[in-house]
Amino acid sequence: MIYYGYRKCSTCRDALKWLEQRGIAVEIREIRETPPSPGELATALRLLGGDRKKLLNTAGAEYRSMGLKDKIDTLSDEALFALIQQNGNLCKRPFLLDEASAIALTGFQADSWQQALAR
Repeated sequence: MIYYGYRKCSTCRDALKWLEQRGIAVEIREIRETPPSPGELATALRLLGGDRKKLLNTAGAEYRSMGLKDKIDTLSDEALFALIQQNGNLCKRPFLLDEASAIALTGFQADSWQQALAR
């Protein structure tokens, strides 16, 4: 299971603490320096039901300054993934992916994480 987060993000810290308290081991990666790969993003997008906004930090300054709200529906998946590769801040965090268990979670909500990880 791979966990992408940003150490200065309080929500990311809360998610990591939550995972640790439950004994859930993750491989930790810094989302800004090492964003999810295009393959990981494609898998997550599929697992998230194709909802591209679940991949994106829509509250972030980069999202707003790039005008992605108006462009998101016209970008190909490849173009969207390339943007995230260039700027890890565009990816919603924390981002948790377990391809083997078909789990993709973005943002941290304890109830939904509990339900998804209890399978």
